[in-house]
Parts: sequence; structure tokens; C-alpha cells
Amino acid sequence: MDKIRVNLKRMIDDSYDIIIGKGIIKTISEALAKENIAYSYAVITDSNVEGLYGKNLYEKLRSTFDKVDLISFPAGEQSKNREIKSYIEDHMLTSGFARDSAIIAIGGGVVGDIAGYVAATYTRGIPYIQVPTSLVACVDSSIGGKTAIDTKHGKNLIGSFHQPKAVFIDIETLKTLNTKQINEGLAEVIKYGVIEDKNFFEYLEDNIHKVYEFQDETVFHIVKTSCKIKSEVVEKDEKESNLRKILNFGHTVGHAIEQLSDYKISHGEAISRGMVFEGKIALQITGWNKDNQKRLIQLFEKAGLPTDLPVYMNTNKIIEVMKLDKKAREGKIEMSLPKNIGEMFTTNKSYGISVSDELIKSALGQ
Repeated sequence: MDKIRVNLKRMIDDSYDIIIGKGIIKTISEALAKENIAYSYAVITDSNVEGLYGKNLYEKLRSTFDKVDLISFPAGEQSKNREIKSYIEDHMLTSGFARDSAIIAIGGGVVGDIAGYVAATYTRGIPYIQVPTSLVACVDSSIGGKTAIDTKHGKNLIGSFHQPKAVFIDIETLKTLNTKQINEGLAEVIKYGVIEDKNFFEYLEDNIHKVYEFQDETVFHIVKTSCKIKSEVVEKDEKESNLRKILNFGHTVGHAIEQLSDYKISHGEAISRGMVFEGKIALQITGWNKDNQKRLIQLFEKAGLPTDLPVYMNTNKIIEVMKLDKKAREGKIEMSLPKNIGEMFTTNKSYGISVSDELIKSALGQ
């Protein structure tokens, strides 16, 4: 028997900049021209953001590049599916976009996730740029290269790691958000304080109200700090082998709530509930104490976020959905749980904690 080995060891530099400022959407076209990332650009957005920012960015790009298209799809989590991905791909193929093309995702998390996944697979991978316009996307989903679509079996179950070439965060876009949309983003912001930075959590306790007044200094600080925390975690563990799991705090229960509501409950509102109930589980196994739990709930309440489980949701069904979550291992539910504010719990140096059905039922009160 003969054997031929294919040696593919290599070093890949997927580093990129996160640019945060005011009014910087107007400068993206010029910045991309200097970087020489691609010959042509497909601007992907949704029906909400198209009129606010998508068309203007498209027109700016057309004055700089020879080939630019604007592709829009219906806004909402329900659009993050195979059909919309195919629609975008077919549009790009029909328009003649080739491997020297790039995608610009301008919008919230749904736009970034699906556009990033298209970029990961189109002609076996092309560059993309994130231009987040929601608070959730600015502080979380635009960073780290997770791209995905949903299926009837669960959220984000089909996707790829594909890092963007750049992230442009224009905090001026956050002024178009309503209170509910700001609340949803603050769920992820609060998460960063719990998992990594006690001082940041305390800053939020004292200053979170200033976000609603859109005090520039406060908004800039929470966006920059959140991005810094996430980027540092991703740098150490890009593919979620261990440390990056801490970013999933609240997301195991939260994703199940989202799915069981048929995405009528938004991501932020599901994740705040998820963190509260995963906190209840932590009370029993990690050293997380009642004072920490109380402070977490109070901060969510300041941010106008729910902390209770929807009354119509059955615990057994939530457990069933969580067992199909991509974080599950060997059919067992896995969570990342806090030990203290600013510190996550580990067992055998792992941040993925196996949690029994019985413990979940006890925490959920059923």
C-alpha cells in the first residue's frame, strides 16, 4: 500500500480593523478605493435599511467603482434562510459578479449574518465588509466572523466562520433606532460586563440611562468597549474551541426562546431572559450569588428588557430545542455560566458546562 500525504499547514492573517466614528458611512467608498479589496461590489441590505442608508452608500460606490449592485430583501429574522441566500446568490450570478468581487453588508445582524454567509460560499469565498446599523450588530454580530442562516430545526445551524475585511461602525446610525431596538442591543452590551469586565458592568449600572439621551461620549464608550472585549476574545479563540464560548452566555436558553416564539420575540429580549435563567442555573453550581443575580436583573430592568419566561412556553419543549443547539455535545445541553460579575466559570479548564435536564427544570420553575 502506498500513501501520499498532502501537506497543507499554513499561516493565515485574517486581521482587520474596526473603525468607529460619527458620519463615517460617507467615507466608506473612498476607504475601499484605497484598500483595493475588490473590482466590484454587491451592497446587501434589507427593506428597512435600504432607504435609510443602503441607497446612499450604493450611489457613493457607483461614483468610485465601475460595477456596483444593490440587493435588498424583506427585513426580519424570518428572512435569514436558505431561500433568501439563494435569491442573493442568483442575483449576483445573473449580474456577473466574479471572484474579484466583494460584498458590503449594511444593516443589522440578520443582514450581516446572511451576507457574510453568502460571501463565505460565493465562488468558494469572496471578501466582505460589515457596516452595522443596529446596536446589536455594532457591538456583537458584525465582529468575529460568524456567519449563518436559520432553519426550522434551529437558529444559526448552517453557516461558516468567515472574517470580514473591515467593520465600519457609524454611531450616527443608532439615532434612527427606536427604544425597543436600543434595548435589544443593550442585552449584548450588559453581557460583556458579566463575562469579562466588572468595571464596565458598574459603568452601565450608573450610566445606561444616558444611552437613551444619546450622549455621544456614553454611546461611543459602550460601543468601543464592547467591540474591544469581543475582539480580544475572538483573537484568542477564533473558532470557539473554548474561551469564545463565554460569548454564548444567555444564548442557549435565549435561542430556544427565539425559535419557539417563531422569532416574534427579538434576539435581545430572548437573550436577556436567557441570561437570567442561566444565572439561576449558575446559582446552583458556580458560586454565582444572589446579589449578582439581583444586580443583573435590575440592570436589565433599567434597559427595559424582560427577565421572565414567556408563560406559554413549556419547559420540556425548551429543553428539546436546546438539545438541538449547535453548542450541545453528545446529546447533552451545554452552557457558559458566570462565576462572578466579570468572571466566567470553568470546569477542567473548559468554559462549556454540561447542564442536566433536572437542573434546567428547577431553574425554569417547572
